[in-house]
Amino acid sequence: MTSIVGWDAHARAVHRLRASYAAIPAGTPVRLAKRTSNLFRARTSTAHRGLDVSGLGGVIEIDPVARTADVQGMCTYEDLVDVTMPHGLIPLVVPQLRTITLGGAVTGLGIEATSFRNGLPHESVLEMDVFTGAGDVVTAHPEGEHAALFRTFPNSYGSLGYATRIKIELEPVPGYVDLRHVRLGDVDALAKTIDAIVTDREWEGVHVDAVDGVVFAADEAYLTLARFTDHVVHHHEIETSDYTGQQIFYRSIQERETDTLTMLDYLWRWDTDWFWCSRAFGAQNPGLRRLWPKRYLRSDVYHRLVGLETRFNVLGRIEARRGKPQRERVIQDVEVPVDRTPDFLRWFDDSVGMRPVWLCPLRLREPAGPGTASAWPTYPLDAGLTYVNIGFWGTVPRRDGARPNEVNMAVEEKVTELGGHKSLYSDAFYDRATFDRLYGGANLATVKQHYDPDSRLTGLYEKAVRRR
Repeated sequence: MTSIVGWDAHARAVHRLRASYAAIPAGTPVRLAKRTSNLFRARTSTAHRGLDVSGLGGVIEIDPVARTADVQGMCTYEDLVDVTMPHGLIPLVVPQLRTITLGGAVTGLGIEATSFRNGLPHESVLEMDVFTGAGDVVTAHPEGEHAALFRTFPNSYGSLGYATRIKIELEPVPGYVDLRHVRLGDVDALAKTIDAIVTDREWEGVHVDAVDGVVFAADEAYLTLARFTDHVVHHHEIETSDYTGQQIFYRSIQERETDTLTMLDYLWRWDTDWFWCSRAFGAQNPGLRRLWPKRYLRSDVYHRLVGLETRFNVLGRIEARRGKPQRERVIQDVEVPVDRTPDFLRWFDDSVGMRPVWLCPLRLREPAGPGTASAWPTYPLDAGLTYVNIGFWGTVPRRDGARPNEVNMAVEEKVTELGGHKSLYSDAFYDRATFDRLYGGANLATVKQHYDPDSRLTGLYEKAVRRR
């Protein structure tokens, strides 16, 4: 069980971070010395010096009365939830994978099935301490001296600095989650149902606390509607499903109409098989799965395996020897307005053809009317508008004569055409002008000049597109 680290230990960790920065020669580019990552962007530059983040991976303090937590930036959601759940509390949005860090979800983008009512993780941040490119630690709030940094930080991916401490809201939760897997026969009905659930927060008279979905085929899509409940009040015993071992969650969606999980198992229902991507490693083969140690049925294990393949290209060389076509990696999450979601899914079927795909509706928490500009300029979604996150992860064969990364670039163009946005955790191919227009480049440059005047931190475009 993860323990509280306390304020003194946190202060010592920040001191080590600052000392490591001071020890690096002036003008040398810097970045965090992290051993793990949930990013899918390979780096082309190794000139950076690493900053010491040891001791910045815990929870500093929980206030169960105020329902807040002070959390270090490198703390994983797995460790954070271990501390909050004994108080009957969780973060307002808990991303699907255990080893996503709170700092990563804020400076990047996190999303989950509560995002239709709670927005994105950075919207539940009350304040944060940011270690800037100038080597300073500043405390940023929604208002005040560092408000511009607070607002620009989400989706900046470390180009403005790194969060050492983040104070977030928590929400109370019971011990169990009841699920309904609702099948929709076509993508138009799917979009209309999502829109209705986001608006009403219920379906067929039953309250909905969380919702996500999976599209298996053009005529087979499901929305998984979650109702948080405490069965202990009503039953002496309750039978729950377990998707941390031999059973596979995404397959259950097609096999059963209802289900019940513990709250903790619900939060990590996707992690065991990295959604469905564990099948690439044979982990869904029943014979191999029985031999696969349960502690290694985790997304971070699969991510390390992908890293090894990216580095050594073993499978790629084998496929080439067999005369099979080269494949393009298409690992993306995009946000599309709900009314344009059917258009994107139909185009995706024709142009990409990858299945399944994940769906997750989201809506900003900002108290503003439809069409109001976002208060988060580095990822400017419209307030009052429902979006659907569409996630697709895998490879597709490259057609003869195709330009490099043709499918990924086509995805970018289509998403932009439909008024959507694309997350930057994976490969991006925008030209500079388009990138700056979509991701608030002018504002980002102004804020970066203030907090990183010597450009010690790699810029967002250089990270996301040039992979530096």
